Amino acid sequence: MDIILLVLHVMLALGIITLVLLQKGAGANAGAVLGGGAGSVFGASGSSNFLSKTTAILATAFFINSLVLAYMASNRADPATVIDEIEQAQQFEPGAPVMQELEQGEVEVPMPFSEPVEGDIPMPPMDETAGESDVPPPASSTE
Repeated sequence: MDIILLVLHVMLALGIITLVLLQKGAGANAGAVLGGGAGSVFGASGSSNFLSKTTAILATAFFINSLVLAYMASNRADPATVIDEIEQAQQFEPGAPVMQELEQGEVEVPMPFSEPVEGDIPMPPMDETAGESDVPPPASSTE
């Protein structure tokens, strides 16, 4: 259905473009330089011809088709973009497969910090006075 409406939309657009280009402009009746008939250039144009009526009908159909396509696009159930498709594919119950594997004993989970970690920062040296502080206790003043 979408494809049919999109093809119709393109055909209507091409038809409007063709009909507008076939019509005479408003200044075509002006004649020579300020010659005869210059007073009627901006006046009443008289009865409309076949081309202008057909253009109005195609423009109305184009407008209605645009509204229908916009309504269909806004009420679409399936994802609109590739990112929406990826997010929809990644939605699952978190932890369900992992919990099943853990219950069956198939996955071995390492405990954090089970082994000492050697890093770039050396550990401070351990001395016998580890519990004592280098700051002297506050002096009590008895004045």
